[in-house]
Amino acid sequence: MSRIGRAPITVPAGVDVTIGDANVVTVKGPLGTLTQQFSSEMTIKKDGSTITVERSSDEKECRALHGLTRTLINNMVIGVKDGYSKTLEIVGVGYRVAKSGKSLVLNLGHSHQITIEEGNGITFDVPNANTIVVKGASKQDVGQMAAVIRSKRPPEPYHGKGVKYSDERIRRKVGKTGK
Repeated sequence: MSRIGRAPITVPAGVDVTIGDANVVTVKGPLGTLTQQFSSEMTIKKDGSTITVERSSDEKECRALHGLTRTLINNMVIGVKDGYSKTLEIVGVGYRVAKSGKSLVLNLGHSHQITIEEGNGITFDVPNANTIVVKGASKQDVGQMAAVIRSKRPPEPYHGKGVKYSDERIRRKVGKTGK
C-alpha cells in the first residue's frame, strides 16, 4: 500500500467537498472553488470530515495514481482554506516591478516593458520594487504563473541578475581572468 495514498485527508471547518459522478471532486472554501476530475481506477470516499482514496488493483499504474490522487485532493483542500503563494525577487540594476491595476509591469532590461495580467484566481502583491508575491488557491496555477514570470529573465550565473525565487540559490561562475 502507498503510505501517502492511504493517509486520510481531514477536511477543516468552512470547507465543503463534493464527490460527483466519474470522480469529479469539487472543493469550496473561503478562497474559492476548485474542481478536478480523477481517474476512474480510484475510489474516493467521504466519511464525515475525512476523505479516503482507495485503488481498485495493485497494477503499476494504479499504485502510481493512488498517492497522486490523494495529494492533489489534499492540495485542493489546503488551497481553498489557506491558499498558496510564491515569492520572486528581481536582482539587477534598473530591474523593477510595479503593479498597475490588475496587471504586473516588469522592467527587466529589455527595450520594452513586460505586462502580465492577473487571472485564473491568481493575484499579485508587490511589497517593494524588487519583490513579487504570487497568490492563489490552486497550487498548480500559482507555480505556473511564478514560472512564467521567472522565464521573462531567468537568473544568469555570472552576475546573478534576473528574476529568481526567494529561496533559490544561484550557482555563480567565475568570469574571464585577465593578465
